[in-house]
Amino acid sequence: MRMGRRAVALCAALILLLTSCATGNRVDLGGGASSNLIAGIAGEPDQLDPHKTTAYFSFEVLENVFDTLVEPDAQLRMQPALAQSWETAPDQLSWTFHLRPGVRFHDGRPLTAEDVVYSYRRIIDEKLANVDKFSAVTEVSAPDPATVVINLSRPTPNLLTNLGGFKGMAIVQRENVESGAIATHPVGTGPFAFAGAKSGDSITLSANPDYWGGAPQITGVTYRFISEPSTALSALQAGEIDWTDSVPTQRVEQLRGDDSIRLEVTPSNDYWYLAPNQAREPWNDVRVRRAIAYGIDRPSILTATSYGTAAANQLAIPEGNPWHTPYDRYRFDLDESRKLLQEAGTQPGELDMLVTNEYPETITAAQIIAANLAPLGFTVRIRTVDFATWLDEQNRGNFDMLMMGWLGNIDPDDFYYAQHHTDGTSNAQKFSDPEVDRLLDAGRVETDPQARREIYARAATRIADEVSYIFLYNPSVIQAWNPELSGYEARRDGAIRFRTARFGDT
Repeated sequence: MRMGRRAVALCAALILLLTSCATGNRVDLGGGASSNLIAGIAGEPDQLDPHKTTAYFSFEVLENVFDTLVEPDAQLRMQPALAQSWETAPDQLSWTFHLRPGVRFHDGRPLTAEDVVYSYRRIIDEKLANVDKFSAVTEVSAPDPATVVINLSRPTPNLLTNLGGFKGMAIVQRENVESGAIATHPVGTGPFAFAGAKSGDSITLSANPDYWGGAPQITGVTYRFISEPSTALSALQAGEIDWTDSVPTQRVEQLRGDDSIRLEVTPSNDYWYLAPNQAREPWNDVRVRRAIAYGIDRPSILTATSYGTAAANQLAIPEGNPWHTPYDRYRFDLDESRKLLQEAGTQPGELDMLVTNEYPETITAAQIIAANLAPLGFTVRIRTVDFATWLDEQNRGNFDMLMMGWLGNIDPDDFYYAQHHTDGTSNAQKFSDPEVDRLLDAGRVETDPQARREIYARAATRIADEVSYIFLYNPSVIQAWNPELSGYEARRDGAIRFRTARFGDT
C-alpha cells in the first residue's frame, strides 16, 4: 500500500505520539515520478556483466540497465531499440542497422556504432557465453558513427532474435569493460542506471532521465534478495515490496481472489529439465539415460513443483507455440526402466543430483525423482548448493545429473542449439550426435518457414530419443504486484521491464 500527503502527515503525528509508524508502508509525495519501486527476487546476481553471466537473477536487473539493437515486444516479435531501422541485402548475407540518434550511456557519453562493434567483437573474440549466436558472422563494421553492418557466411533467419532476444547481447561500453567495473558497476544505455549494491541484500537502480524511450515514471528500482517465496509474498502483502516473481505455487489458486495484490499467471516459453552427464559412465549409454526417462513420474513432479500451474512436456517447446512438436514416448514405466538397465548391463548405485537452493523447485523435483528411482536401486544424493557454486560445478562437469531451466527462449534455435549441438556453448552434459548437429546447423540457415519447422521437429524428436536432456515441464511466468502499480505487464519471455511502470493510473 502507498500513502498520500494526508497519510504522511498523520504518520508524522503518530511518530510524535507513539514513536512508531508502520514500516511496511512507503510514501508517495504525489507528482508522478516520485516513487521507488521495490522488487523481491529469489536470488542474488552472480555478476552484472551481461556478456558473461548466464544467471536469470542477473538478467532480472540487467533487463533495465542495458539495451540491445532490437528487442522483443510482448508478442515476442522483434522491434527497433538502439537500431531504429535496418535492411538486408538481396542475398541475405549483409544486414545494415541504423542507430537511433541521441542515445547516451549513463555516464553521458554518446552511443556510437563503434560501441556496437566493440560489444559484438568482445563476445566473438573472447568466446563468451553467447558466442554461438554469432556463428555465421564474418565481419561487424561501422562505416560511420550511426551505421553498423553485419556480414554473414550464410543466411541467418533468426539474426534479429539472436541480436535482441535477451540482454546477454547488450551493447556495452569499452571503458566500463576495460576498467573491470562492469561486473559490479555496469554502465548501459537503458531506462535505469546502476546506483549501488549491498552484498547479500539488494541492488538499487536509479531512473535515467535521458532514456531514449522516455524517462521512467518511477525514480528507481530496488531489488531485494528474498530466497523464500512465502517470505516474498508476505512482504508484498504487507506493503514492504511492490513486486515479486517469487510466489509460492501452492498459493496461486488462493491468491486469485486476493484483492490486496495483483496476480498474473502467464504461459511461458521456459522449460525445466534433467541433464545426465554423458562424460561419465553409465550415463554415456543411451539405454541407461532412457531408463531414467521412463523411471520418473512427471505428473507427480508437476504437482509437487507447480500445483497445476505448469504443463508436462517431453520436449522443450510448449504446446501452443508454433514450433511445438507432439512427443510422448516416456511414460512412467519402471518395468521398462529395469529392462533397459539389464540390457545395458548396468547395476544401479549412487546418483549425484546437482540442484540449487536459489531455485527451490529443483530441490522439490529432485526429492520426487529420488523416490521414483529408489525401486530401481538408485540412491539419489541430492547435492544442494548456491547458484554460483551450481554454475561452477556444471561448468566443471562435476555431477551425474543436474536439474535446471532454460528461460526466455524465443526462436527454436534458442531452445536447442547451445544446449545440444556438439559445439554448443551450454552443452554441459556433453551430448554429441551427428544427426542432431546436422539438423541444428540446417535450421540455422533455412529461410523457408515450413521447411525450417520440419527440421526442428526432427531435431527435437531425436534429442529426446537420444536423451540429451530429460525434459520435464513448461512452467508459467507467475508474478504478483501492488495493485497500485500500473504500466507493467508479465511477459512470456520472463523479461522484467519496469521502464513504463508507475504508481497510480496516471
